[in-house]
Amino acid sequence: MKQFTKWAEKEYGIEQRIFATLLAGILFVVLIPLFLRWIAANLDQRLGLPSLEISLLVFVFGLILVLLGLTFALWSIIAQLIRARGTPLPMMATKKLLITGPFKHCRNPMTFGTILLYSGIGILLESVFALIVVFLISTLLIIYLKQVEERELEARFGEAYLAYKKETPFLIPKIFS
Repeated sequence: MKQFTKWAEKEYGIEQRIFATLLAGILFVVLIPLFLRWIAANLDQRLGLPSLEISLLVFVFGLILVLLGLTFALWSIIAQLIRARGTPLPMMATKKLLITGPFKHCRNPMTFGTILLYSGIGILLESVFALIVVFLISTLLIIYLKQVEERELEARFGEAYLAYKKETPFLIPKIFS
């Protein structure tokens, strides 16, 4: 926990924050979807898993998940960069507790968006194994958030974070605020 607090003390310029976020974006928006595509093409067939063979309605649902996921993820990233002078990366943590914008609806809008995005990709790939991988990635991410990030936020923001935590859902957004 001390390392996270130490990282959070350092201030970074907007150029550095944008550059670091773009590098991380390559992983999350390009490399992981490409990995899901590769895994879907190879492992579904090798494991003898059936193709989902989705209907037009399910295709549209998958596309909606992708677009909604991207919206939540990007909205939260932009808020972190501009309004909180940080990034989603723990080594360039926000300087301010965000409780407005997407963070008004849930404490982890970027994770919510990421799960929707990858689930939509899994559906569009018609891959059972890709959806299993998305479930595993999501589970590990939620464990990290609960075991590491929430403790770090409590240490940095104290009572303000605890009050926010009490009032705001963890992952599934409040629809009407």
